[in-house]
Amino acid sequence: MRVPASPAALPDTHAPAAPAGLPGWDPAWSRLVTVRTFDGDRTLHVLDTGDVLAEAGLRPDGIILAVHGNPTWSYLWRSLAAATLDAARSGDGPVWRVVAPDQLDMGFSERLAHGRLPRPSAAGTAPLDDDAGYRTLGGRIADLDALVTTLGLDAAARSGQSLLTLGHDWGGVVSLGWAGRNQDLVDGAMTLNTAVHRDPAEPLPAPLRAALAGPLLPGSTVATDAFLKVTTSLGNPPLDSGVRAAYHLPYRSADRRGGIGGFVADIPVGPAHGSHEELQRVSRDLAVFQKPALILWGPQDPVFLDRYLADLLERLPQADLHRFETAGHLLAEDVDIAGPILRWARGVLDPSAVPAPVERDGDYRPLWSFLDVWRQEPATALVDMAGASRPPVSWSRLAGVVDAMAVGLVRLGVRPGDRVSMMVTPGLDLTAALYACLRIGAVVVVADAGLGVPGMTRAVRAARPDWIIGMTPGLTVARAQGWPGRRISVSTLPAPLAAALRVEDSLYRMAAAHAGRRYADGDAGPVHEPAADDPAAVLYTSGSTGPAKGVVYTHGRLSALSGLLRDVFDVRPGSSLLAGFAPFALLGPAIGATSITPDMSVTRPATLTATAVAEAAAAGRATILFASPAALRNVVATADRLRPDQRSVLGRIDLVLSAGAPVHPRLVAQVARIFPAAEIHSPYGMTEALLLTDIDRPTIEHLAAPTRDGTQDGVCVGRPVGPVRIAIAPLRDDGSAADDLLEGPAATGRIGEVVVSAPHQKAGYDRLWLTDALSRRDTRDGLQWHRTQDVGHLDAEGRLWIEGRLQHVVTTPAGPVAPGGPEARIDALDAVLRSAVVGVGPHGTQAVVAVVEAAGNPDRGRVRPGLAPTDLAAEVRAAALPVPVAAVLVTDTVPVDIRHNSKVDRSRLARWADGVLAGGRVGTP
Repeated sequence: MRVPASPAALPDTHAPAAPAGLPGWDPAWSRLVTVRTFDGDRTLHVLDTGDVLAEAGLRPDGIILAVHGNPTWSYLWRSLAAATLDAARSGDGPVWRVVAPDQLDMGFSERLAHGRLPRPSAAGTAPLDDDAGYRTLGGRIADLDALVTTLGLDAAARSGQSLLTLGHDWGGVVSLGWAGRNQDLVDGAMTLNTAVHRDPAEPLPAPLRAALAGPLLPGSTVATDAFLKVTTSLGNPPLDSGVRAAYHLPYRSADRRGGIGGFVADIPVGPAHGSHEELQRVSRDLAVFQKPALILWGPQDPVFLDRYLADLLERLPQADLHRFETAGHLLAEDVDIAGPILRWARGVLDPSAVPAPVERDGDYRPLWSFLDVWRQEPATALVDMAGASRPPVSWSRLAGVVDAMAVGLVRLGVRPGDRVSMMVTPGLDLTAALYACLRIGAVVVVADAGLGVPGMTRAVRAARPDWIIGMTPGLTVARAQGWPGRRISVSTLPAPLAAALRVEDSLYRMAAAHAGRRYADGDAGPVHEPAADDPAAVLYTSGSTGPAKGVVYTHGRLSALSGLLRDVFDVRPGSSLLAGFAPFALLGPAIGATSITPDMSVTRPATLTATAVAEAAAAGRATILFASPAALRNVVATADRLRPDQRSVLGRIDLVLSAGAPVHPRLVAQVARIFPAAEIHSPYGMTEALLLTDIDRPTIEHLAAPTRDGTQDGVCVGRPVGPVRIAIAPLRDDGSAADDLLEGPAATGRIGEVVVSAPHQKAGYDRLWLTDALSRRDTRDGLQWHRTQDVGHLDAEGRLWIEGRLQHVVTTPAGPVAPGGPEARIDALDAVLRSAVVGVGPHGTQAVVAVVEAAGNPDRGRVRPGLAPTDLAAEVRAAALPVPVAAVLVTDTVPVDIRHNSKVDRSRLARWADGVLAGGRVGTP
């Protein structure tokens, strides 16, 4: 039935209407439903889009049954209701009916007649329904069951409509509890931040401990709106004042807030609590839930901590998980949840719409196989020059240490599939530990120290490792930050320090204690042989384009990568690879090449000096150098310190590979003078696919001069290597990438997103279901494509040109503009050190703005930040043509990431430019 217009007309114990005028709320969704539950008839206010769909002549394909928590109400689900109706009217996908009740005693549902304010008893237990008159967990699940029956949702599910549940906070417990007991009705379960189990040994989160502290419970939850205010202050970004007021509306007086206090009092604080056994039942039911599941999580939640997420994943191993790293408790307000929910729900309704990729294992060869082949080989496998250099390690010694560590790890309790976070700098220790973990089937987690402590903490908590292997500095950070995982040190620590850092064992002790034992002989028990499609590693991105993402590689994909290095760059057994680029330092043993680690800080590539390269090359008889452009710039800058004998050593290197960012032709020429016998190549790739294209020195120099016809816009990164395929998803007028993929001649000259397919690319993103889904383009024959988010084009020779990032495309009235083309032409000016082209203004009508870092000019003097001088602005505008530049700004520095020293932060510059052009303070970007 339709809701009456005024909430004031009904007594407090009845259910008033949700009034009109609330932001984002349509009164047509509101209805009152009387249900017969365990204690009689009760009236619930329900958000229900069923009538709206019926009036539009639309029959639902499925139902989303959503349950809010405390102290919210069905208003929480308004964006989902609106999105489902928009999709239904547009014909874009299945039609979903959203049903979201206000739980009894909450929102605009009926109020219970509380005999007293809820409070814990002297024993610390909460009263039950018949004691205090408020709902316990079991009662709320029964209420939801009664609503399902009253509305006929169970009958709809039996007649073929898909039924999905959704919950948040303690509503997540209610919805998951109901789903677990009704697997015959539901097709899948979704939840936002919640918890279905609490270990009595773990303390309650601080906000709940405070609310439950004796007399604070009634005072903070019922007598005042303190608990409500705290909850609605958790938005990230903060809630709009109108939205916050809407959440407060049903709870304006103490007699309307009894349910808030009752909900808090019903949190099971121990086994004696009245709802403890019901919560245990929910958790047991969920552990045998066999249907698809989706977890959307805000890690910044002070209540539902990551330990609760870990418990959910143990009970729902089939669950798809997406962590929105910057979001918190009010996840539905912090981010768009409707998009991922509808995408996931479509896959549940039609599994064929999400083709499963085929693992292309081909000639899968485990990474550690060379250790077995060369077990008796006395030749050098590793040379470690980092810090206090150590004697070279032979293949025989490396194989023995890896075996001993593998045996020790298994005996300590490391099992196949366990995640092991590596807090070890590149060199001998990391190589041995990594290959030992891979050998036993553990999954290696690598988060670069260059992320900083906050970034590493975010990454480690997202990966949730079972173990941490680290040196003392890393273990100290892990202890201070409370990182998850049992601890193993590299070297053997003094007992007091080991105890303080919670270290259980050390790799050095394992290597000594199990010397001579072979893992493959079963010296540690049953031998596990990882398959090609087993996960092998989670490698975190640099974080230069947003929060670092964990990229999952299988054993087969890492094997394909090592094979590509071997076949494309002729890195073969007997080669000697000097790696100033950490990922490739670890692949040497997989190819049978000697791996040399130079003396440098891996978190700061620019610390690599020419002398360090020469000393490492001499020690390991290097034939190949792999380094980033930032590292090579410092090698060039310090080359004047080289002795004649060191120059002679560098003259024996025959291949220089530079990855991580494009290499400027000037740098190529400078590097060639230091390594006169070397071919110089600059592969293009990313953490998700480390090698995709390659370009050599002659081609770099030939294509150095930018043109105005679009054929040389951006930076050329060469042709695809090996089995790599590259396609272009053309840009639409709004700057987004089309669904169509163009290859070969059809793609020539077409600007769009670069989409790649290769047997060595990522298997997926770790615990980022939505990011993974958005990055994939799967074909029904099992071929998997990865959307790189890079924008570019292919020229007539099949070479790829990169023109920026998809999110940095400027959407002008005349169409989309990729920044890379005009930037390359502007950067060629003598008056400019570096530039960035950004968009200012509303999407679709943006103006093109050029921000430049000016080069020193004695005639001009120092150029002050702000609007560029007339003559400089004219030069920049002329260089940018045919792209029309509306304004030219000067800044002291164009910000770039420190890891690559090339990835320009255009988003930051766009915000700065917008402020300057609006008349704000110039300041620093």
